Amino acid sequence: MNRILRLGGFPDHESVLYLERMIDTSAIRDRFIALSPHLDERGRRSFAAAEARSAGYGGIAAVARATGIAPSTIGRGLEELAGALEVPADRNRRPGGGRKALTTTNPALLKDLLGLVSPSERGDPMSPLRWTCKGLRRLAGELRAMGHQISHTVVGELLKSQKFSLQANCKTREGDSHTDRDAQFAYINASVNRAMAAQQPVISVDTKKKELVGDFKNAGREWRPQGEPEEVRVHDFLIKELGRAVPYGIYDLAANSGWVSVGIDHDTAEFAVQTIRTWWRTNGVKRYSKARTLTITADGGGSNGSRVRLWKRELQSLANELGINIQVHHLPPGTSKWNKIEHRLFSFISMNWRAKPLVSYRVIVDLISATTTETGLTVQCELDTKTYPKGIVVTEEEMSSINITRDEFHGEWNYTIRPSNRTDRSVNS
Repeated sequence: MNRILRLGGFPDHESVLYLERMIDTSAIRDRFIALSPHLDERGRRSFAAAEARSAGYGGIAAVARATGIAPSTIGRGLEELAGALEVPADRNRRPGGGRKALTTTNPALLKDLLGLVSPSERGDPMSPLRWTCKGLRRLAGELRAMGHQISHTVVGELLKSQKFSLQANCKTREGDSHTDRDAQFAYINASVNRAMAAQQPVISVDTKKKELVGDFKNAGREWRPQGEPEEVRVHDFLIKELGRAVPYGIYDLAANSGWVSVGIDHDTAEFAVQTIRTWWRTNGVKRYSKARTLTITADGGGSNGSRVRLWKRELQSLANELGINIQVHHLPPGTSKWNKIEHRLFSFISMNWRAKPLVSYRVIVDLISATTTETGLTVQCELDTKTYPKGIVVTEEEMSSINITRDEFHGEWNYTIRPSNRTDRSVNS
């Protein structure tokens, strides 16, 4: 039995049964099962060949039955071990080995696949996948319907080779932009720079997204023990007893600091101006004791919108109380994401409370107050329990009493409200 193994010489069936009793195939099978997950194609072939050579005559058949590897494959492995067949170190097979690529045998395949997934097909009502999700299995099914023999795994490989990847929607389109959009940004920038150079306060204001209060899912992930995610409600339905949190924020550009009032009622202009009033009494008056003008940059819509009468009326009341001018610049339509407060304050608040259920107003206030950055951002936050009714009507008489001066360049976006006891009044609502 201890003969030199002859390549390609396979014993008959009766000899195999006899040899298997002599060769411990169960041990070979156990070793193959243990090592197979860690071996590539070449490694498995080499393992089988080494076992066959060690077993002697009949080893190829015994190893083939124990591992399921084809006898011809084991034979090639033996040739590689003997040096009769050279395979480059960076390859599993010799050059030219294996089945030819589908795109070689079927040149139309790649063209048909790209036709299905091409972005230009989205607007074509006749496109096969115009109204469906372009998953790998659906793409493979469409290709098979065209006469191609292909699996979904190969579809994935072809897409990757063509630099395709799974991608979500990207919010980049802002819609129609105003013709003076860039000019308004330049105008705001010049005004802000002048104010800061004169050591006058400049703030960016806006309302952050309203948040449901309760044990609801909050976007993002945080480190927790494996298998112990924080449990939250399945459905995001308002809990009437808790309500919604309305965070209105102020970002002080010079101080790199934020102030947020968390309201429990409606997001109105009265609430917005009250937040500015609270910030000024708490921080602004101490920081800018010699202030003559407060410059505010704000979105063009919402509670602090350029067309909101209540916003102007409340600013007039604030100017009267503080005894200083209030200069306002509104961002042009469709550009709210460029407001300083969005990426210098609100984005960091969202990062700080990611994956944390906002179970109470106290938790919301504490999470906002704990927001900091390596560049020195600090945030103060307090709960505003007052009610701010909607639907307040500002009369023409009230509007005419507002001491407002509009700039020559887009006066609807750029204006100054002065205390009412000033003589330089411009009655222009």
